[in-house]
Amino acid sequence: MTAFTLLINIAVIMAGGVLMAKKYVDVSDFVTFLLYINIFTDPIRTLIDFTEQFQNGYSGFERFVEILEVEPDIEDKPDAVELKDVKGNIRFDDVSFKYKDSAHRVLRHINLDVKAGSYVALVGSSGGGKTTLCSLIPRFYEVTNGSISIDGKDIRDVTLKSLRNNIGIVQQDVYLFAGTVYDNILYGKPDATREEVIEAAKLANAHEFIEGLPNGYDTDIGQRGVKLSGGQKQRLSIARVFLKNPPILIFDEATSALDNESENIVKESLEKLAANRTTFVIAHRLSTIKNAERILVLTEKGIEESGTHDELMAKNGIYSQLYKWTR
Repeated sequence: MTAFTLLINIAVIMAGGVLMAKKYVDVSDFVTFLLYINIFTDPIRTLIDFTEQFQNGYSGFERFVEILEVEPDIEDKPDAVELKDVKGNIRFDDVSFKYKDSAHRVLRHINLDVKAGSYVALVGSSGGGKTTLCSLIPRFYEVTNGSISIDGKDIRDVTLKSLRNNIGIVQQDVYLFAGTVYDNILYGKPDATREEVIEAAKLANAHEFIEGLPNGYDTDIGQRGVKLSGGQKQRLSIARVFLKNPPILIFDEATSALDNESENIVKESLEKLAANRTTFVIAHRLSTIKNAERILVLTEKGIEESGTHDELMAKNGIYSQLYKWTR
């Protein structure tokens, strides 16, 4: 009960008491009084509700305007060109990075040459800069020093849209929108046909469970996919990337939050997706990247070890210790 309603009720009781206290009171007079009170209070209640809605709406509008007025930190150069016909050769040339208003450098003098179609795994302790390094490729952050190039073109010289159109990302925390399964997969390529969406779901090992849903591809999955399991949400995320069909992939802890059964299904989908694409994999479960063509051990000092699983185990260095701890 609101304060307004409480006050009205008190007023009605008091006024009614005054009337009833009179020696001669007609019931019709009391009923008329109550009707007048009702007629009087309804417009006031409507006005109060409108005022409350207006205040809430105005507060929301102010926050909306604040967001619109935010200037992006990363913008296209005036002479930026589109990135076309990407093969996937990526080069880090003496790259260093630190966050704004921070003296601590997350990455130091990273030199890395990744050939098109390579499968590269990044490992290391938490806070070593693995996710940050991969986030520099689509320019979620700007390098502090050095440069990153794709097929010989500095990524700062190409448009953000064309750059990110050529990169697919599968993260641990999958974001799904309120809507249908079909709409969420279509997000990877908005102009795709329904046949292309279904084919992408099949490649991601998602078609079978989607067909088992009440309305198939037209099933509403709720905000952030609350009606799906973790493995199902991850497969929808992979289907998006299959539909987008980019030449460069980034897998950021894509299976770390899944149970063993779901992990195996998702891992199979990821391996199909990575075929013939330049792929960066960030992993804490080192058993999942044993077959990587190249494993990089990233620390605060930079890339300290590089090689295959067998080569790094033979060195008995940082990677070997990490692998023994995570077994």
